[in-house]
Amino acid sequence: MTEGSAKFTREAALAAKAAGAALREAPADMRAGLLRDLAAALAREDVRAAVFAANARDLERSKADIASGALAPELVKRLALDAKKLMAVSEGLGQLAAMDDLVGRVTLRRELDDGLMLERVTCPLGLIGVVFEARPDALVQIAGLAIRSGNAVLLKGGREAQESNRALGTVVQEVFRARGLDPRAAVLLEDREDVGAVLGLDGIVDLIVARGSSEFVRHVRASTRIPVMAHAAGICHLYLHRAANPAMAARLAVDSKMTYPAACNALETLLWDEGAEGALDATVAALLAAGVELRACPATRARHPQVTPAPDGAWDTEYGAPILSVRRVRDMEEALAHIERHGSRHTDSIVTDDAAAAQRFLASVDSAGVYHNASTRFSDGYRYGLGAEVGISTDKLHARGPVGVDGLLTYRWLLRGNGHLTADYGPGGKRFTHRDLP
Repeated sequence: MTEGSAKFTREAALAAKAAGAALREAPADMRAGLLRDLAAALAREDVRAAVFAANARDLERSKADIASGALAPELVKRLALDAKKLMAVSEGLGQLAAMDDLVGRVTLRRELDDGLMLERVTCPLGLIGVVFEARPDALVQIAGLAIRSGNAVLLKGGREAQESNRALGTVVQEVFRARGLDPRAAVLLEDREDVGAVLGLDGIVDLIVARGSSEFVRHVRASTRIPVMAHAAGICHLYLHRAANPAMAARLAVDSKMTYPAACNALETLLWDEGAEGALDATVAALLAAGVELRACPATRARHPQVTPAPDGAWDTEYGAPILSVRRVRDMEEALAHIERHGSRHTDSIVTDDAAAAQRFLASVDSAGVYHNASTRFSDGYRYGLGAEVGISTDKLHARGPVGVDGLLTYRWLLRGNGHLTADYGPGGKRFTHRDLP
């Protein structure tokens, strides 16, 4: 990292933090208006034409990356932008604009004594740095959440989406200008060196959101003193319990795997009970018909010899492609142990008609999302009604699962008194009332 690069990034971060102060203090209806303006801008024909043209250039350039092995072919689906993706983004912005404002919300009001009132009030984190994959629609979603939560944001997307990110970043900044706000509240960083520079800005940047592989997240954590919220690997499981409905199991497996194989909430390992052979047979048939390559344990291959043997490390692999690991387990005990050992604490689901078994699974699996008879693909900020997400956190502190507005807020304690002194309280002195109020 050059001295010039570090200086540029630091100046950009300081400018973003200053611009974010105005956004933080802006009325809720102005922040909601920004989101509606952004959704409207993305619906304009001239804007869409410019964005799609930029995305076409990225896609054309990606062909060379695929040929050289620098980019996996299945990841191009993340890179591609179309009208359907932009419509989903616009709908998410509408959800954000319509939701109740969470900034400045009083979550506790307590009288400590007569005339001495304590409040706990939500507030933005400040300046957030988000490093995300080559997925340009994520830029708008992240910017939208920053606007709604009153945070400034530094955006660093994958280099493969550089042209698309520039086009979309320009739209975001134009919306700020039209409202008379400093557009530097949302800064697009483009150079790889910028990531290292941002990681060194402790005291300026308040949170890093790291989206990517486990290796990348470990690198980020080891390279900064800034708190890191991780959107890491998604080794998601679907467990076919012995009381699984075969037709439902087949539908859920195909949806979990094939609606978007490169997504972090896509299914990577299918577990099946002894006694769930009927559900397994229906599921294997449906997955093969959908074009999924199955890599299975010996017990599974004994029943379905046409599938590929599972290689070493299969249970710890996130394919991000139409490939799925399959393993038989003796019972729920073994299924829970497998998920505990090999899972990424992202999203895991059980298929069963046994309510007691489902409840045990829901209570026992330590993941951000634990489902019963539902596709793992529901783990998503838009589907949860959050409007969007800055990532799906596999951490446990502060925020977990799809991170929406509430995950980008902290709180302050506000105390209002009338010359109250701590020396007046204690043994032999005044007593606190500690009375909670609505």
